[in-house]
Amino acid sequence: MNALIRVSAVLTNGAYLLNVDCDHYFNSSKALREAMCFMMDPALGRKTCYVQFPQRFDGIDLHDRYANRNIVFFDINMKGLDGIQGPMYVGTGCCFNRQALYGYDPVLTEADLEPNIVVKSCCGGRKKKSKSYMDNKNRMMKRTESSAPIFNMEDIEEGIEGYEDERSMLMSQKRLEKRFGQSPIFTASTFMTQGGIPPSTNPASLLKEAIHVISCGYEDKTEWGKEIGWIYGSVTEDILTGFKMHARGWISIYCMPPRPCFKGSAPINLSDRLNQVLRWALGSVEILFSRHCPIWYNYGGRLKLLERVAYINTIVYPLTSLPLIAYCVLPAICLLTNKFIIPEISNYAGMFFILMFASIFATGILELRWSGVGIEDWWRNEQFWVIGGTSAHLFAVFQGLLKVLAGIDTNFTVTSKANDEDGDFAELYVFKWTSLLIPPTTVLVINLVGMVAGISYAINSGYQSWGPLFGKLFFSIWVILHLYPFLKGLMGKQNRTPTIVIVWSILLASIFSLLWVKIDPFISDTQKAVAMGQCGVNC
Repeated sequence: MNALIRVSAVLTNGAYLLNVDCDHYFNSSKALREAMCFMMDPALGRKTCYVQFPQRFDGIDLHDRYANRNIVFFDINMKGLDGIQGPMYVGTGCCFNRQALYGYDPVLTEADLEPNIVVKSCCGGRKKKSKSYMDNKNRMMKRTESSAPIFNMEDIEEGIEGYEDERSMLMSQKRLEKRFGQSPIFTASTFMTQGGIPPSTNPASLLKEAIHVISCGYEDKTEWGKEIGWIYGSVTEDILTGFKMHARGWISIYCMPPRPCFKGSAPINLSDRLNQVLRWALGSVEILFSRHCPIWYNYGGRLKLLERVAYINTIVYPLTSLPLIAYCVLPAICLLTNKFIIPEISNYAGMFFILMFASIFATGILELRWSGVGIEDWWRNEQFWVIGGTSAHLFAVFQGLLKVLAGIDTNFTVTSKANDEDGDFAELYVFKWTSLLIPPTTVLVINLVGMVAGISYAINSGYQSWGPLFGKLFFSIWVILHLYPFLKGLMGKQNRTPTIVIVWSILLASIFSLLWVKIDPFISDTQKAVAMGQCGVNC
């Protein structure tokens, strides 16, 4: 991608770039015009780094079993970000401002340079402006006044001494070479904010220069992939690239016309879908342990507070797999040990919990009404959040730690997508072995065993034990309902789960149960001693 930026800059130097995945296609002839409405806007265009379109897919089963459409993310989260500093870059269906990819700052107005409203309200509105703020303001305002492109082909051979642009005066030729590489023609093209090349240009010399800028060693000792272009260091380079742009003060736009502008294919098979989610989660973990982590990166920049919170959420979500696994296993433990997951609490505490859950429920309903997302799409998203959290996200955390601490890297594999060669949704029922299937299957087995054990205990204990049993069963059934699409995916078209998955899951469930019986945290040491017949002074 970075090589294509340089080649296109030398040959045509269009002011805007369109990024579409190889498995996506144009679904609307008005797609580019939709993006240009924002890019060429007199007020917004000069500070807009990209226009992002939502991803829409073909070939997905009617009920979207594995939440391939990502409706909640694209129709709720991204629309919400559009009201802050703009949506994240998702790697496809995106129209870029070339200047943003070069690492330049946007052309901001005086109002844009004011502190964030959250910071201003917390720190007071009448404080003296700092020197760094005034310098930043003056620099941005100067760029606004001198934004006309300056390009003189006669000066290319002699370096950049003839330019009067402010960026040329600030950076020497050596600094420019270190930033953009040793190509005077390409470096000069970066100053043309409106794009284009002079009509007197010799095509033969441009072709020779194009070959030079895509050579293997061109990026050595430059800022390509570090500060400019697509950023290296993560398999989810799209998040990193968009984050760096927002940190410089650029805004992005979310464009959702009635007719989807781009469509693509998605992996409808369970194993392929989990591997895709694993790659995304692994990329987030890589960013979490990098210098570009939104938790600590660039607090002196122009990234808005709520936008930073959204980016933090994007890179820490794999860590939620650890408590999620605990919450999915706890109901089965309660059934096996005849203890309840929720301890006895006072009426006031009970009221607090009821109000808390009611507020969460009300927030969800308001989001659905505002975005137009249906209940079924929301429920599919909730189900796959549990499926992905107990499998791909968990693996991503450990793989990310291995990569950071031990330097053990994982191979990048392109996810296979759906096709219609063997009939409609034939790929949906194909089973492909992957170790990602083991943890969710183990959780299912443990909860099913717990339900059998709980019902057996209630039958043996009499009528009075059925009341508490229903409360315990509710949580186990709730876990199984969330994992139901995963269970259907395991069964396949023949409704038969592969033996290797069953063996591994039963083995892990047995080991876990034996360890739990051995530890038995619900029983004190004194009770254990009494049970074993070891009476002391306290007998």
